[in-house]
Amino acid sequence: MKVAVVGATGLVGSKMIEVLAERHFPVTELIPVASPRSYGREIGFGGRKWTVAGPDEAIAKRPDVAIFSAGGAVSAELAPRFAEAGCRVVDNSSYWRMDPTKKLVVPEINADVIGREDMIIANPNCSTIQMVMPLAPLHKAYGIKRIVVSTYQSVTGAGQKGIEQLEAERSGGSGTKFPYRIDMNVIPHIDSFLPDGYTKEEVKMINETKKILRDESIAVTATTVRVPVRGGHSESVNVELLRDFSLEEVRGLWAEMPGLSVVDDPSASEYPMPIFAEGRDDVFVGRLRRDGTVPYGLNFWCVSDNLRKGAATNAVQIAEVLLEKGFIG
Repeated sequence: MKVAVVGATGLVGSKMIEVLAERHFPVTELIPVASPRSYGREIGFGGRKWTVAGPDEAIAKRPDVAIFSAGGAVSAELAPRFAEAGCRVVDNSSYWRMDPTKKLVVPEINADVIGREDMIIANPNCSTIQMVMPLAPLHKAYGIKRIVVSTYQSVTGAGQKGIEQLEAERSGGSGTKFPYRIDMNVIPHIDSFLPDGYTKEEVKMINETKKILRDESIAVTATTVRVPVRGGHSESVNVELLRDFSLEEVRGLWAEMPGLSVVDDPSASEYPMPIFAEGRDDVFVGRLRRDGTVPYGLNFWCVSDNLRKGAATNAVQIAEVLLEKGFIG
């Protein structure tokens, strides 16, 4: 199978290639695609070297599937070209997510929406993915009325320049990725601000959650914050359900959810943290407790490696669904 990775030299693109290898995706030819400054560079995969190509060369090779992580502008231009050549596209940018003609997929939750007609499939925002993983079984069992989420997002979510700024500041230097110092600081500003005071990152979480859970009636509000950590994103989530529940029932539902790990023993100081999530594919959930201020409220804390389940792993899992359904290969 011919697999193109568009944005192959970036932080997420590199992780996608790593995950393809880890999950033994049946790649017979890897087609790494990047910007002109990377043309000719060699990338190791499957015991050999593959040369970075431009998009025209990649399309001419007629890949079976292309996994994109190169930004919205690139996806807007190139995803339709790959699709017109008969290549299925899994896109990690925000460009196609809210397009009503495109599916937005977390395979453990809504793989069933993918049909033979879908040539471009959207990978959700990293923060949305890790939040809907524990929410999906709750929504199915009890219904969700309202969600209030605050995020604590790793510098890795800002790409290599985000990591470089944190490391430079810790060595006495500086960087230009964030508007303020990130080391020893938190910045309540991810993506650009909109006229209503929300950021685009917050609006992504609001809109994508409703689309993935297939329920526009859910009220969602979000505050997204950058923090000086590398391991992954963390989220504090408050949920108001439509029906009563027990904490034991919730833990049982989470235990049955593929890709979700419950780490919840406060007496032993056991709860999810980025240092334990880094390099792992599960979403980790804990600090489960009732919210007594509303009839059917609960609070929880979840953590996930945003480069893996929040991006690369989820994208490769979508490609696996395409393979299982016989749409590629």
